[in-house]
Amino acid sequence: MNSLETSLYFFAFIMVELSLLFIGISTLVGLGLAYISDEKLKRWLSHKGLLGNILGALIGALTPFCACSTIPLTVGMLKAKVPFGPVMSFVVASPILNPIVLSMLIALLGIKAGVIYAAVTFIAAVGFGSILEKLGFSKQVKNVIVHGGSEESVDLHTFSDKLKNALKSAFNDFRAVFLYLLVGVAIGAVIKGFMPENLIAKVAGPQNPLAVPVAAVIGIPLYIRASTAIPIGLALIQKGMGVGAVIALIIGGAGMAIPEMSLLAGIFRPRLVVALVAVVFITAVTAGLIFNLG
Repeated sequence: MNSLETSLYFFAFIMVELSLLFIGISTLVGLGLAYISDEKLKRWLSHKGLLGNILGALIGALTPFCACSTIPLTVGMLKAKVPFGPVMSFVVASPILNPIVLSMLIALLGIKAGVIYAAVTFIAAVGFGSILEKLGFSKQVKNVIVHGGSEESVDLHTFSDKLKNALKSAFNDFRAVFLYLLVGVAIGAVIKGFMPENLIAKVAGPQNPLAVPVAAVIGIPLYIRASTAIPIGLALIQKGMGVGAVIALIIGGAGMAIPEMSLLAGIFRPRLVVALVAVVFITAVTAGLIFNLG
């Protein structure tokens, strides 16, 4: 294939694959969540100690929320007196470890990459949630109430109703991220077809010890959704970029982007916001280095 044919093939194949994955996984998750009330989620998170942090990270991993939904739910948990540690585990896990990110990684990079990513990010969410609580960061929560950002609850009785609502929600979510996905796949296609392999391998290959931390730093202010970053990362990996640097970029961009930091600053004091940025950076670098070792 020439460069143009390579780019077009990459664009068509990856766009269809990721679109179907996004809609399918979102529907399954939405259907599952239809059987779990917000009150039940809060009750599960009310366990103290490490079990609470594990449940917080697990619920965060199962809820593919963006910041606009995560923040109001976080406020609701804090107002309901859910322990601070599990809430922080939820906040860390929700944007970087969810079924959509995981399914995309497995589909494009393989099941081994998905397992390593899930293990590292889950352990980080559990551990850092516990650490932040033990260090007394619960005092850094503002006494505020955030309005909006979450969908109104719908009274659904039958499985058919729940499935229709899950499909509707999945398509609504897909429309919200479609442009990001389109841009990401398009950039990835251009990289795949036209960018010189030697340049990427030299600048961001696994042999460059600074590639991982630099990618994590770049990712944090970029606000690249995982749906945008993953297809770009796939193309960069195929051109010689280290897998670890790509993983660090994904975690940095999805975990603590500028819009999310702005929302967090509305409910947390600066010290806690900075701590969460540090948590995401450490997680991104750690995950990247582990991938490079593997």
